Amino acid sequence: QLQLVESGGGLVQPGGSLRLSCEASGFTLHNYDIGWFRQAPGKEREGVSCFGSGGGTNYVDSVKGRFAISRDNSKNTVYLQMNSLKPEDTGIYYCAALGPFFGTHVRAWCVTEARTYSKWGQGIQVTVSS
Repeated sequence: QLQLVESGGGLVQPGGSLRLSCEASGFTLHNYDIGWFRQAPGKEREGVSCFGSGGGTNYVDSVKGRFAISRDNSKNTVYLQMNSLKPEDTGIYYCAALGPFFGTHVRAWCVTEARTYSKWGQGIQVTVSS
């Protein structure tokens, strides 16, 4: 069974930090592009960051310099370290996988376009509030 499970969400004050985890089971995560997305109440889902199968990363402008994405192949997990959190970062965060990519198809880049991702986690709530 192919599955992505997010963890690490919760309530944090503005300026605080959280680290989200996206653990894959049933498939080898490093063969995929992994994206993080979020959806705030009443808003469309937006791409936050991605980690490509070739190791490239990408961030939406609003989180550059505050968020960092990383991958631990030994744990089959991708992380999203979120620092200097703002109330506008509040939402349900999802991780998703695109691929697999092997050999010459491994990509050095990735995109955070939700419609291209086929495997999704169940989502986890992040609330930034005082």
